[in-house]
Amino acid sequence: MATAMKRNNYIDENQNRFIEQLLEWLAIPSISTLSEHKSDVGKAADWVRQRLAAIGFPEAKTITTEGHPLVYAEWLPHKNQPTLLIYGHYDVQPVDPIDEWKSPPFQPTIRDGNIFCRGASDDKAQIMLVLAAIEAWVKIDGALPINIKILLEGEEEAGGASIAKYVEEHPDQLCTDGVLICDTHMVHHEQPSLVTGLRGVLYTEIALTGAKTDLHSGSYGGVAPNPIHALCLLISRLKGEDGVIQIPELAAAIPTPSAAEKLFWQEDSLHVEEALRSEMGVEELVGEKEYPPLERIGLRPTLEVHGIRGGFTAEGAKTVIPAAAMAKVSLRLPADFDPNEVFGWLEKAVHQNIPAGYSVQVTNLHAGKGFYINPDNRYIRAAAEALELVYGKTPVFMREGGSIPIASLFDETLKAPVVLMGFGLPDDTIHAPNEKFSLQQFHKGMKTVADFLGRLKN
Repeated sequence: MATAMKRNNYIDENQNRFIEQLLEWLAIPSISTLSEHKSDVGKAADWVRQRLAAIGFPEAKTITTEGHPLVYAEWLPHKNQPTLLIYGHYDVQPVDPIDEWKSPPFQPTIRDGNIFCRGASDDKAQIMLVLAAIEAWVKIDGALPINIKILLEGEEEAGGASIAKYVEEHPDQLCTDGVLICDTHMVHHEQPSLVTGLRGVLYTEIALTGAKTDLHSGSYGGVAPNPIHALCLLISRLKGEDGVIQIPELAAAIPTPSAAEKLFWQEDSLHVEEALRSEMGVEELVGEKEYPPLERIGLRPTLEVHGIRGGFTAEGAKTVIPAAAMAKVSLRLPADFDPNEVFGWLEKAVHQNIPAGYSVQVTNLHAGKGFYINPDNRYIRAAAEALELVYGKTPVFMREGGSIPIASLFDETLKAPVVLMGFGLPDDTIHAPNEKFSLQQFHKGMKTVADFLGRLKN
């Protein structure tokens, strides 16, 4: 107990230094999906590799891939202690629309008890709090309580192809007893939670073509095909105003939740519906009204349109009928669905619902499987106990609507329990302007992870 207090004191005393290090890392614009930021992604990888070496990892290294680099480190001092693999990603989302940021997206700014910057919550601050917890053990105890392996990637926001290949080709190197992923959020800053399920993702591009060239709407309006209009019709046929997705194979395969989960969702003791309305600034939720919000965002599939391109959108007027239009469309999928099989179902539904007079092409940009784990294992129990100690409240188990495809891959390839213990908050606006991370969560997260590591010791 006395040593645990010393570790917590070390975290308290070094809090400002940890924040300064985080601010330095956040300032690197490691946007993995934009080629012009390739060197920045490399700089972010090198930065965290040096941080691992400074903590004491003997051979922290950068691994070159066909895409962005991986960072790997291991510290294996114990023959008779378990091994924990820690995963995170140092790449970040693009910043558009930049005009909506209250401070520059890569100029980390502290206000109202939060750090505002792209990548703050997703996932740099969450990696940093784990590294700080490890440092506290090294500095106070002189050693780690268990064996640690760390694998960080720079392509999570761009599909994660490189790490998927690496994990599949190096299962012996990554062999572990448990996995920690700190890349999720809690339901409330006073109510800790652990994620036991994630939806999979299928990200596609639907492109329509009509005439061989753009046309004058006065000369051809009324007879010419308009791909933007057809695209809108197609999307409304794939998912109606009621939120029901019209893909028969998908509807037939949706799993049935347990009675306990269903009751928890319906009772909504955490007041999720009210919180969601407040976070989004809307008066009512849309979608499948017959299902409670937690079921809609944790288990039910979704079909969302992320953007439509085509025609004329600049200032002024141009009476053009576009020759082509394209939409970015994704589906979130319950665990156990094969997203590549779902792509075939989507492609079939698109061809069945496309208006006459158009050519269509559907492209699978990237896909990842969902994940569900039984919480009855020592690693999740240890995480729950650590959260309860630091937050003073028993954590709840939640299904999360987002996707972390690597979690499913770790589960299938490494055959080890995966702990999804994140400290983000629902209003962190990840993937949107003004992304933030709470300094209070940063502080509590460090102490929680430090306690968690100690509970894994035999």
